[in-house]
Amino acid sequence: MQVVEKSNEGLSRVLAVTIPAAELNAKLDARIKEVSPQMKLKGFRPGKVPAAHVKKTFGRDLMGEIVNAALNESSQKALDEAKFRPAAPAEMKLVSDMEKVVAGQEDLTYEMALEVMPDFTPVDVKTLKLSRPVYEASDADLDEALKELAGQSKTYADKKGKTVKAAEGDQVTIDFIGKVDGEVFEGGSMNDADLVIGSNRFIPGFEEQLKGVKVGDEKTLNVTFPADYGAAHLAGKAATFDVTVKAIKAEADTEIDDAFASRLGLESLDKLKELMRGNLNQQYSAAARFKLKRALLDQLDGTHSFDLPPKMVEAEFDGIWRQVEADKDAGRLDAEDAAKTEVELKAEYRRIAERRVRLGLVLAEIGRANNVQVTDQELNQALMAEARNYPGQEREVLEFYRKNPNAAAQMRAPVYEEKVCELIFGQAEVTDAPISKEELLKDDEAL
Repeated sequence: MQVVEKSNEGLSRVLAVTIPAAELNAKLDARIKEVSPQMKLKGFRPGKVPAAHVKKTFGRDLMGEIVNAALNESSQKALDEAKFRPAAPAEMKLVSDMEKVVAGQEDLTYEMALEVMPDFTPVDVKTLKLSRPVYEASDADLDEALKELAGQSKTYADKKGKTVKAAEGDQVTIDFIGKVDGEVFEGGSMNDADLVIGSNRFIPGFEEQLKGVKVGDEKTLNVTFPADYGAAHLAGKAATFDVTVKAIKAEADTEIDDAFASRLGLESLDKLKELMRGNLNQQYSAAARFKLKRALLDQLDGTHSFDLPPKMVEAEFDGIWRQVEADKDAGRLDAEDAAKTEVELKAEYRRIAERRVRLGLVLAEIGRANNVQVTDQELNQALMAEARNYPGQEREVLEFYRKNPNAAAQMRAPVYEEKVCELIFGQAEVTDAPISKEELLKDDEAL
């Protein structure tokens, strides 16, 4: 095999690889010698088929297999000999006449066009100095979280007053009997039904007619089922409901006490506070790590400057730009981006693509130098975490990744990045710095 570097411009390389016809023919002869003893052809005793006959009958097919194998083996060998680290799979271009190559009459010659990884020395991570923001949940934070939780757990108490009437937001307890054309219909009756007026749980017009009723009132409601109602025999039909009002309750403030904790399945308010404080600190720790990682990436971006593989940048930009266009079509662009021209947006997002590629290469080089690996167990944990983002569809998500190894392989990248960042945090000089909650939770741009 002969390898010649035909082009060397920036990070682009073109290699010309030639495998002599004599070498291919020798492999063909060896293959024929290997398979002949196993052949059974009409007119020949088993294992006694002449090599010349095998070559005449099957030589073309066997040579095709040899050529395909030679392409795969020689391409990797050529890269190894040239000591190239491809930034992406090489593009193959055949130069030879394949008909003549397969016929054993011409050398196999092809070219490989590729972009190589840039040659750079990453920063010594031990020289990095980082500040880790620190914030612990305060009693005020805990009280605020408890009040928010209590607000999500509505309770109702008997409405007080001289003349109690049901209003929007009140909960009424009613018995009702539904009729169509004067006949009671199946599923249209219930006793002791609790209904919050304004919740839109019942068909249109039902709840509105309960405004102003008093306990003990008996009232007939006139409604019409929607044309698209789920039960076809009721769709579009006029109906009446004979209603008896048994109780009227107003929304009550939830007392944050042991009873409240008990309704949530906990033994005491102290236990609820302990769990909520832990959850808050977990949220604050995640926000602090995001800021720490952002500071790390900013330092790495600022301390490295080297040529980037154009195709890697283009692929990253294309992915970003597709999302920008989707957001634009859906009206989801923020006001700042919406005010920019397409030329301005493309320039900005290309810089983001370049930053991502640069940081990806730096982190990969640091990880390679420190032998960072993603284990199958870690990948499976990442896949499980991804599946949990789709409640009720976990099995389908996992099945998708099982059937699509390339998609599963892509999940390794973020796991690998996190492992490299943890490695750096363990070796860099990291100091804790107290920070306010407002500053900690301030929105940052994406990494």
